[in-house]
Amino acid sequence: MIMPLLEVIALDAADARNAWDGGADRVELVSDMAAAGLSPAPSTVAAVRAAVDLPVRVMLRSRADFAAGDLDALRRTAKELRSAGGDQFVLGFLDRNGDVDLPAVRTVVDALDGAPWTFHRAIDHAGDRAAVWAAIAGLPGLDTVLTAGAPAGLSEGLATVLGEASAGGPQLLVGGGLRDEHIAPLRAAGVTAFHSGAAVRRDRDWDNPVDPGLVHRLRASLTG
Repeated sequence: MIMPLLEVIALDAADARNAWDGGADRVELVSDMAAAGLSPAPSTVAAVRAAVDLPVRVMLRSRADFAAGDLDALRRTAKELRSAGGDQFVLGFLDRNGDVDLPAVRTVVDALDGAPWTFHRAIDHAGDRAAVWAAIAGLPGLDTVLTAGAPAGLSEGLATVLGEASAGGPQLLVGGGLRDEHIAPLRAAGVTAFHSGAAVRRDRDWDNPVDPGLVHRLRASLTG
């Protein structure tokens, strides 16, 4: 049986250390969860890389919606985060029609110098999921797609995710309201990568830091 990957959202070096202590395999580093996760400061990237010996995927996003915004600014941010030690990333953009903004994605990916990256939950807000999968297939560096199957999260989108679990292509990273009751059906469907943020904080409150004990509990649930 493949050991499932557990990725934990971190806001700072303390979160990242707690995730590592709890048994996480990877960190997704973001800022401002009130906006559903924006790019962190380069100094935060450097601090996290110094604090943990874990892969760190760094968010590239400047707006609370899924529009790309200023592409020149995003490319500058990408290069600054690369210089600070970022070597894996998370991104994904939609146009005003809810379709994947492929030119914007390609423009930003080009600034990553071949670094691996995740297409994030923009796919859950797209008008046509199948069209997103087709559009991003084969993009350089893309190895993971983060999804809950629906904008409201896994409780609404579980059936969609289960239907995509055996589709092939980039690794399916499942997260967005992940709860204990989701794990068994996802594992049975062959999902091998999981993503958690609020569930590894006390009271599912973003004002609380990552709790190593809750990370350990989730880790045990995935492997039990």
